[in-house]
Amino acid sequence: MPRSSDDTRSRILSAATKLFYGEGIRTVSVDAVAARAGVTKRTLYYHFKSKDSLVAAYLEARDQPNLDLFKQWFAEAEGGTAARVEAIFRNLARSARHPKWKGCGFLRTSAELANMPGHPAIRIGAAHKKKVEDWLRGSFEVEGAGHAAALARQVAVLLDGSFVAVLLHRDPSYMETAGQAAASLITAALAGAVRKRASARNSKPRSSS
Repeated sequence: MPRSSDDTRSRILSAATKLFYGEGIRTVSVDAVAARAGVTKRTLYYHFKSKDSLVAAYLEARDQPNLDLFKQWFAEAEGGTAARVEAIFRNLARSARHPKWKGCGFLRTSAELANMPGHPAIRIGAAHKKKVEDWLRGSFEVEGAGHAAALARQVAVLLDGSFVAVLLHRDPSYMETAGQAAASLITAALAGAVRKRASARNSKPRSSS
């Protein structure tokens, strides 16, 4: 049975994902992706107009699954919001201990394209990181944390910083340390919100009987 156009595109994207993540986007040629996918270079260019568009598609395909995985780890963890966020870091550390782990594909790609700020892959990577930050902010707002946007940004910086530290030191415990720092920030913010609400209740004038 002949393969559909969608099947062929998926095979090309799957091959590109394995190669780009494993070896880096600059190292991997279009010829290598075509060979890995078992298609001609002409067929590859039929589905992706350029290597740049293939790189963008590679990151776009990782966008929602990565965010969904964070949400899954958060939902499955026990405890309050601080413990649930810390669980994301612990799960990342566990992933980082796998021999095939190569770090965050979004950050690695942005580093390789640092001199091309207008590249579509850079925009996709930035949008993905913003989605993670916005999701964190929403989670903190539900708990009534004050300055939820600033708190979400702090945790996002800890996340991305831990990716870099682990790649540099080859020590996943940096992610666990970052998770502990994130949990401390969240705990302090939520405790402050509780105190603020209590203070507001106590300062309300009481009606005389």
